[in-house]
Amino acid sequence: MNDQLGKLMKQAQKMQADMMEEQEKLNSMVFKGSAGGGMAEVVVNGKMEITDIKIMPEAVDPEDVEMLEDVILAAIQEAQKKASQE
Repeated sequence: MNDQLGKLMKQAQKMQADMMEEQEKLNSMVFKGSAGGGMAEVVVNGKMEITDIKIMPEAVDPEDVEMLEDVILAAIQEAQKKASQE
């Protein structure tokens, strides 16, 4: 019985180590989302943290700030969706 418990413990430790390794891989991955025909691009990492935002100059219209906000939000949501699917 002790031998079986020992084997079970080793399997659990290996599974935990494998899961940690996969989590580290995921955390180092980057996911890009873009919107508005590329007017805004957002990069998130595997932790769902935004690491970069790019906005094309022609997307900046002081008369239509709401459109730019919508484009940025859509790019963030796309990047986060890609990361969560991974």
